[in-house]
Amino acid sequence: MKHNPLQRFGEIVGGKKGRWALLGIWLALLIALTMTLPQVNSVENFAGDELPTDMMSIEAKQIMKEQFASDAGVPLLMVWYEETGLELADIANIQALYAKLEAGPLEGQEALPPFAKLPPEAMLGALSENGRSLVTPVFFATDTNSKSFKKSLEQITAYTTEVMNENPYDKGLDEGGLLARFSGPVAISVDAASLFGSADIQLMIATVILILAILLAIYRSPILAFIPIIVVSIAFLVISPLLGYMAENGWIHKDAQAISIMIVLLFGAGTDYCLFLITKYRDKLLMESNKFIAIAEAVRDSAGAIFMSGFTVVIGLATLALADYGAFQRFAVPFSFGVLLTMIAVLTLLPALLSVLGRKAFWPFVPRTVEEEQLLAQKKGKEYKPRQESHAKMRKIGLFVTRKPWLVVITAGIFLLALAFTSTKIQYNYDLLSSFPEDIQSREGFALIEDNFSAGELAPVQIIIDTQGKSVDIGEQLRNLPYVATVQEPRVGSENTNIILYEVDLNKDPYSNEAMEDVEQMKQEVATIIDNKFWIGGETSEQLDTKKVQKDDEKLIQPVMIAIILAVLLLYLRAVITAIQLMLTVLVSFFAALGLGWLIIHYGLGHEAIASAIPLYSFVFIIALGNDYNIFMISDIWKNRHQGMDYKQAITEGVASTGAVITSAGLILAGTFAVLASLPIQLLVQFGIVTAVGVLLDTFIVRPLLVPALITLFGKWSYWPSRLGKKHN
Repeated sequence: MKHNPLQRFGEIVGGKKGRWALLGIWLALLIALTMTLPQVNSVENFAGDELPTDMMSIEAKQIMKEQFASDAGVPLLMVWYEETGLELADIANIQALYAKLEAGPLEGQEALPPFAKLPPEAMLGALSENGRSLVTPVFFATDTNSKSFKKSLEQITAYTTEVMNENPYDKGLDEGGLLARFSGPVAISVDAASLFGSADIQLMIATVILILAILLAIYRSPILAFIPIIVVSIAFLVISPLLGYMAENGWIHKDAQAISIMIVLLFGAGTDYCLFLITKYRDKLLMESNKFIAIAEAVRDSAGAIFMSGFTVVIGLATLALADYGAFQRFAVPFSFGVLLTMIAVLTLLPALLSVLGRKAFWPFVPRTVEEEQLLAQKKGKEYKPRQESHAKMRKIGLFVTRKPWLVVITAGIFLLALAFTSTKIQYNYDLLSSFPEDIQSREGFALIEDNFSAGELAPVQIIIDTQGKSVDIGEQLRNLPYVATVQEPRVGSENTNIILYEVDLNKDPYSNEAMEDVEQMKQEVATIIDNKFWIGGETSEQLDTKKVQKDDEKLIQPVMIAIILAVLLLYLRAVITAIQLMLTVLVSFFAALGLGWLIIHYGLGHEAIASAIPLYSFVFIIALGNDYNIFMISDIWKNRHQGMDYKQAITEGVASTGAVITSAGLILAGTFAVLASLPIQLLVQFGIVTAVGVLLDTFIVRPLLVPALITLFGKWSYWPSRLGKKHN
């Protein structure tokens, strides 16, 4: 009899010789890569621009660097504060610090205002109106990395302590005397690297503990609970140095945020794939006494679905490479490459481990055939008790769905659509600082600036004009704009005198959505005032460009991802209507997850807005992972039809046989993403909540109820054009 190719594959990976060969290969890879290549977390984090070079704000930044060098580069803001007001002695100390920075420049230091040479009285004019605060910058080269920034902050702290005989950066905000905080892009970069760096360890520990607890509750086997953890951990220890090698050689840019999320993804999705194979193996051991035959058949029945599910996730996440926004693009390779290798580990390393351990892996609840149970009962002198019906609860759900499909579709549809409508009420923010804890250095510095200076002074808008040799003066027109607070006198470029710069303070928080609307309006106003070429730069302009680029990425990536996954579903299922309805259900699930996530984040946690990156991040995960579970369930329904079952019975048995394992897998995956909510970074908290909610909606509503109800309603057309629809209708 000719073997199924997947069963032959199972005989190799779980066979007497193949299992040891595979264990040896994975162990050798782990040791060799760990010893010869850098771990990805040891590689410096990428600190470049997120936006394409042709965006107006980025072009403006380049012109600032060329023509106004004293204001160019990446700024570090030192925020000085004294409750009773800064005095000349404080100013003298600050000037002494700048003298040290002139004498011993920092790594990457590009420009330094001449504060050391100014009369102390002149610097008093730069104080806030209440006299309590002063902000002094240091500019760094744009290619300086966060590790260098951190060294520079440490050196400044040492210089300051030497000058002032105390460390003002460590003082509490309620302490007396002069205190200081680092803020601005440099400090934000350092704080971000610190937060995401410590997040990896916290995430891994919390994720492993959670998965172990759930696996122990499911299988009640201490050995089996550790097997998925071992498999995914080995996969990660192979993935990490390979990504480190790619980053070190410039093939990819390492993003600490991406690595943090990747850890959660690998342990969540990897454990899910392990569960599907382990469950099949356990079911086979109940019918087959030979563990080698059992593992081969388990691989045969699960490998196709695992591969298609993993492949769907890989190509779905890979679509992020199409993004123009840097952070989106940097996620593509770690996510897709990580899932690919984890899936390979599940299909090769896991069967080898299960083959070695055999039934012992399930101790103390060892699965045995009926004959083995009868013999064991006889040896113990006990009466043999026949097994209870398996999957009884999920079979009841399957029966209910196939008997009342309209009730299920209408009820579930109304619930999901109501939540999806809520997603239209979401407010978004575009600044990284709002994701930080309120007591972190850069955010405290920002708060001091916000409290002591006018709102617009936090981040002036830069209007750069190419006069082309003509006389251009638009200062008065700019002052008359309703959203402008102050306009500085124009400055002329150092290299090209045709370039002039107006610095404008808005009359509101420059990081707010309202300020972004004002800058959008400003572009139109300036275009009507002058015919010359102009650029608008500054942080508000960058946020506005970020919004545009992210929206454009969503418009490109979302339909491309839908089209690719739909094509994969069509190829795998060969059923047009079912493939389309699977995509529609996960799309509704995504928008419902956004809506429910917003209710939790806004009303439960009190966040005024969510990070602008959340919709696309959540989309690629919820769509890809949601189809994972659909593929596993549909695979069983299709298998039942191949075996000749009536289409309603095939659906009922498909729900029954996959229900428990998919529910367990969904709880694990949702739990691992929910672990992100324990971190002090709002972006990861919000992403974790929305994605976890999406997984739970899919696990408990879409997959066991809505999808089988729709297949029931469409009847034989669910299988069209496959011949399965013609069997026992």
